[in-house]
Amino acid sequence: MAAPLAGLRVLDLSTTFSGPYCTNLLGDLGAEVIKIEAPGGDVTRSLGTTVAPDMASVFIAANRNKDCLLLNLREDEDRQTFFALARTADVLLHNMREQALVKLGIDYASLRVENPSLIYCGITGYGNAGPYAGRPAYDDTIQAMSGMAWLQSQGGEDSRFMFSPVADKTAGMMAALAINAALVHRTRTGEGQHVEVPMFESLVSFNLMEQLGGRAYAPAIGPTGYERLHHRRPYRTADGVITVVCYHGGHWQRFLEFVGQADLLQHDEFREPEVRAMNIGKLYDLVAGIMPTRSTDEWLEILNELDIPATRLLSTEDLFDDEHLLAVDMFQHTRPAADGKTYLGVRSPMLFSDTPAVQPRDMNAPHHLDEGRAAVDRWLAGPSEFAPDRG
Repeated sequence: MAAPLAGLRVLDLSTTFSGPYCTNLLGDLGAEVIKIEAPGGDVTRSLGTTVAPDMASVFIAANRNKDCLLLNLREDEDRQTFFALARTADVLLHNMREQALVKLGIDYASLRVENPSLIYCGITGYGNAGPYAGRPAYDDTIQAMSGMAWLQSQGGEDSRFMFSPVADKTAGMMAALAINAALVHRTRTGEGQHVEVPMFESLVSFNLMEQLGGRAYAPAIGPTGYERLHHRRPYRTADGVITVVCYHGGHWQRFLEFVGQADLLQHDEFREPEVRAMNIGKLYDLVAGIMPTRSTDEWLEILNELDIPATRLLSTEDLFDDEHLLAVDMFQHTRPAADGKTYLGVRSPMLFSDTPAVQPRDMNAPHHLDEGRAAVDRWLAGPSEFAPDRG
């Protein structure tokens, strides 16, 4: 059975995290991706753990199953190759600034002439309609500007970034969603279009879903914020760390009955859900004080019997031995590369009954720089299976 996007041709001019993450998602769904790299290659080829100069772990994770092509778009022969590929592509993705695109002659206006049905998606730092348009943007700056770093300490002096490039990955997921929406439009009309996915606006949208608080109303009735998230945290047990989720009234009733404090729910500040939510920090402090009285294993057994969600804290290393992830075959090795090496892939979490995503074991290993030349001939041999005028 073919994957949902089997036959879709994606020309990927992006670098670092946001764009490659987007095209990884599209590739997992079956798209054919040619990654265009400038001389020197994507900077992620040297980021992370590595045993080869151009095959570091960050690059491996974000660029499996792509054909990698080295093109210098300032050289005539390479420009001709690029435009030939663009004419037969369904999607072009980039994360370059507009002035650079115009200078190279690969902006949307130029490529639309070559391929009117092209879906041209740009991941930008900030929307082109606003005063920040054209500013350089990285995950750090977007986390800082979006409120994400502030939320990690509720505005304290120890504000910090999340230990994951969430701005990049959020924009990458948004771009994958937007591209699929544009494909639906093209299926209906035969028309391509320009798609813009700004990192700043994407993370603000992501961030504010639960944080609107009093700003959800017009006029505002209070500040932003969601009280529960300001107080939740893992708890120390007698011998480790545990996460306990007493979320609704039933959870609290069973937990407080077990610890002999069920009468707390009769207090005015905890009786009704709306008021309890405003005072949730006091209840979480109570949990924090009780957890050290027993071991992690004891608490997990007790909380399971009480039907209260709870789990031990896992490290990223622990994930590779987790019984559930092993049972669902989350980690797989790619096909051997030309040099005989195999690489570990984390499979797509998306499951389809009739059009399954491509599994890492069926994927080609990540390419060394400019190893994907054969893809050029394949693309130029005929139109894409997704081309609007097919059939």
